[in-house]
Amino acid sequence: MDNLMKLSCEEFLEKLASKEPVPGGGGAAALGGAISAALASMVANLTLGKEKFLSVESEMLRLAAASEYLRQELLQLAQEDASVFEAFMNCYKMPKATDAEKALRQAKIQEAAKMAAEIPLKIGEKSLAVLLLAAEAAELGNPAVITDAAVAALMARAAVRSAVYNVKINLNLINDRDYCSVVSGRITALEQEALAAEKNVLEHTDKVLA
Repeated sequence: MDNLMKLSCEEFLEKLASKEPVPGGGGAAALGGAISAALASMVANLTLGKEKFLSVESEMLRLAAASEYLRQELLQLAQEDASVFEAFMNCYKMPKATDAEKALRQAKIQEAAKMAAEIPLKIGEKSLAVLLLAAEAAELGNPAVITDAAVAALMARAAVRSAVYNVKINLNLINDRDYCSVVSGRITALEQEALAAEKNVLEHTDKVLA
């Protein structure tokens, strides 16, 4: 498998558009979150070093560092999402001639399905963290680039929602109802927090632009 982190934008999109199953929606969500993090960093960097924004210098330094960290994490998760999907599909190729083989195959499928749910869950959680940083950038950053902060927030919000869908489709394959209940609670909380953050960012941006 190619190292997705080393591909150019054009190369990544070519792979995304191909008939190959990876990268797919999970990788696209992670990339969207990473782009959002990059935009949040840009807003921080265009605020830093300007005399009129010295009062928020420490906040912008922290925001820039956190955004950079999340950008790298999300790019890595795009790679992990592809790897986990391949491992998951390989489970279906396991032998099933005997009862023992069938039992082992089913156990491995269940393990892989949980991993296939965990990666997009991480993508969603980290994208939410980016959304919260973008909201902070919109509120405290250079107002000349407030729309960039808003775009960062909107892209992060889309990444959260996209990741949640990728979690849900994998939960449908998992027999462990207790596990599914816990994860369902986590994605519900994710969605609620993301929705509230998005609303606040858009209201603030619209007020500034009015």
